[in-house]
Formats: sequence, structure tokens, C-alpha cells
Amino acid sequence: MSRLLDQTFRDAGGRVVSALAAAFRDLDLAEEAFAEACARAVERWGDTPPADPAAWLFAVARRWALDRFRRRATAAAYRPDDAPPEPSPEDHVMALDEPIPDERLRLIFVCCHPAVGPEARAALTLRTVCGLSTAEVAAAFLVPEPTLAQRLVRAKTKIAEAGVPYDVPSPDRWPERMDAVLSTLEVAYAQAHADAAGAGPHADYAAEVLNLTGLLARLAPDDAEVRALAATVRFAEARRPARLDTNGAMIPLSDQDPTEWDGRLIAEAERHLAASATLSRAWGSPPGPRALQAAIHGAHAERAQTGRTDWPGILSLYDLLLARRDDPVIRVNRAVALAEVEGPAAALASLADIAADRWLPLAAARADLLSRLGRTCEARSEYDRALSLSPAPAEALFLTTRRDQLPV
Repeated sequence: MSRLLDQTFRDAGGRVVSALAAAFRDLDLAEEAFAEACARAVERWGDTPPADPAAWLFAVARRWALDRFRRRATAAAYRPDDAPPEPSPEDHVMALDEPIPDERLRLIFVCCHPAVGPEARAALTLRTVCGLSTAEVAAAFLVPEPTLAQRLVRAKTKIAEAGVPYDVPSPDRWPERMDAVLSTLEVAYAQAHADAAGAGPHADYAAEVLNLTGLLARLAPDDAEVRALAATVRFAEARRPARLDTNGAMIPLSDQDPTEWDGRLIAEAERHLAASATLSRAWGSPPGPRALQAAIHGAHAERAQTGRTDWPGILSLYDLLLARRDDPVIRVNRAVALAEVEGPAAALASLADIAADRWLPLAAARADLLSRLGRTCEARSEYDRALSLSPAPAEALFLTTRRDQLPV
């Protein structure tokens, strides 16, 4: 039973909280109601869980929230939405073939409201809508967990105090929220992409982000960054079939067999990338950071036709990207390209000023560069450091294999 509840919590928690928040206009109440429903599930499911666990959690949480709502002294001023017509809320909100229901999209835009501080918008969305833990969100933004927790509390308070409407704004108001919406989707997709085997707790985000970026591209076809993110997600998803070797170990992008990539998704990605570039030129603006990231993915995808990787071109794109968005993730990825162009020593030197000793991507990158330089003892130490940081099983197997292949 605990395994079923845990799976339902991961798969449907965001949907339930989103639907409750949309109905009651109160994020805290929505989260409390869902927690209460989970607690009751532990007590009542036993050996005979409900046929639709997600719908059960939604129904119990809604009843609890309604009861709590009615007890408030201000109930008359804050009446929840009327129950929707057929199909029932359970059928409509919990339909698993509907990856991101309207209620969830609505809450994404609510959490990204300009009233919320820029540094908290994506974090609040990831915590509330996507169901990431505070620790996971903090790790994604490379900030201490207590700092992130304080930001979340302030953000929810701001939404309540500002009376933010729980509705998707009209298209003319999208630009002020879209960057935060796209940042949320970037991090959510990174969580799905973290486990190359697709077995991580957030692996289902990949399909959801793929669908939502396509939806946003249809709703905002003239937004270059929207089209660029749609391209990036499709380029990355196209490589999914080539990410594991026969032993289940992760295969780095540069070692993947391009004949295993999904040509249909690559073609879709190229159309979005071309549209993004056309829009940037039409507006007379330089490519945005997401457009540059998409271009890097597109350059890697060209190996399927040319049989080679244009590392100097990719390095140039990373230099442009670093000027637009300087963060440790981009610096580590740029080091991979720099190693191919100028050698591992230059790449290792470029990572020297990143202060993140307990960050897995940095430890893994340093281990590879040190091994290529013949600094075996230091490389082994970095591989051990990387393995101590809880990598996903496929990545752990890859790192273990590389460490064990070092000369004695």
C-alpha cells in the first residue's frame, strides 16, 4: 500500500493540489487538504486500495478543504468555486491521458505572477505544481535549502496578500510571466532527464514537458524563446533511445549512436529552432539564452547527417550563452566542448572558480578531465566524490566503470 500511495503522490500530487488551489483560491489550504487525504489513505487503504487512487485522494481532499473552508469566519467572502458540470471533477482532473489539465496550467501561471519575486516564481511552481521536494528545488537552483524554504513561504504569502486571480491571464499579459513559466519547464525537464534510464521519481515529467512546450508553442507561436525551448526538449527527447548501453550504463551524448535517435522528433525540433531564429531576426534582437541552448542541441543533432561534431561551433555558441546566462551548469557543459577544442587542461582550468564541491556534474566533469590528463589518483578521488553524491543508477554504473578503468 505504501508503494502505491508513494507512486500516486508522485504521479498525481501536482494535479490534485492544482485543482484544489483553483477551486478554493488558497495554496496553503490546497496543500493541507492533500496532506490530510494522504494521511487518511495510510489509515484506510489497507489491502484493498481504491480502483482510482488519485481520484480518491482528490475527493477526500476536496471534502476536507470544503469542511475547513466552511468553518472559517470569512467563508462568505471566500466561497469556493461551484462544482464543475459533467464530467465529474475526479474524471476531469485526474484523467491520466491528459498530461497537464487546465487547472495545472492555471496554477503554473498563478505561481509565476509578477507579484511573486523573480527568484521565487519558478521555485514555487516546481514545489507546488510539480511536487518536487524543497530539497530537490534547492538543489536545482544551487541554493541552501533553508534559503529556498524562506522564499517559498514569502511567495505564497505574497500571492494571498496580493489577491492574485487563479486564472490564466490574457495573452497580452503573458510576456511578464513567460520567462518564469519557461524556467519552470526547464528545471522540470532536467529532473526528468536526470536518470538516463527513465526510472527516476520524476521521469514522467518528460512527456508532460514535451506536451506543454508544444501547447505553448501553439499558443504563443511568435515568442522566440518559447519556440526555442520546444526545440530543446525535442532534441533531448529524440536521444532517449540511445542513452543506455547493453549493461544499463549511461552513454554520454558524444558517444551515442545517432542512428538510434528519433528522426521525427529531431525534425520537429529543427522546425521550432528555425522559427525561433526567424523571429529573432524579424524583431532585430540577438538570440536569447534558450535559443542558444537549442542551437547547441541542434549542432549536436547534425552528427546524424555529417558523422562529425562541430566542436568549435558549439564552443562559440557556449561563449555567447555564457555572456547571456552565466551559471555553473553552462560552465560545466562549456568545459566539455572546450576540452575537445583546446584540450582537457584548458577545460579543467575553466572549472577552477566554480565553488560547488558537492555538486555531481562538476565532480563528474573534473574526474573525466583529470583522467584524460593522466592524473590518475586525482581522477579516482573525483570519481569517488561523484559516486558519493547519489547519482542515478545508470550514471552510477557509468562512473563506476570509468573509475575502474583507470590505470592502477
